[in-house]
Amino acid sequence: MKIRAADRPLISASIVLGVGLGGFADGIVFHQILQLHNMLSARRPPTTVANLETNMVWDGLFHAATWLATALGIWLLFRAARQPSVNWSAWILIGGMLGGWGLFNLVEGVIDHHVLHVHHVVERLGVSVWDYVFLSAGVIFLLLGGSMIGLAGSPSGQAERRESQFR
Repeated sequence: MKIRAADRPLISASIVLGVGLGGFADGIVFHQILQLHNMLSARRPPTTVANLETNMVWDGLFHAATWLATALGIWLLFRAARQPSVNWSAWILIGGMLGGWGLFNLVEGVIDHHVLHVHHVVERLGVSVWDYVFLSAGVIFLLLGGSMIGLAGSPSGQAERRESQFR
């Protein structure tokens, strides 16, 4: 897959957006709605008020970081919009966001679940198949995102780009 200069600004913005939104999905679904783990729940089980408070602070810092990544992605997207040569392709935008989410899953999964052991996907199980499902989802999102970005350079993707120039 050859990435053209006109594709790079949108690819960068969408990957950073995907990292931020993937982090939000993790925090909202796993931390808050399903309550499967907290940021430090393997080190500080949420069995005391002090540990709950500590986990709440670290979950908040995690959400602040994902907010910053999302804000940076929006800023990069705005910057890209000001460049007339940028290739505005839905394949690139969605593919980059999926790839960014996959990147988030891989980095967060390897570091937090397997290296630092600060939490696991399903905390009560410790290291489990769910930690590997999380990593596998990251790989799938990265491959799918990369394929979608590659489609933007295919003949059908180029036809989409020509059509969008006339709208």
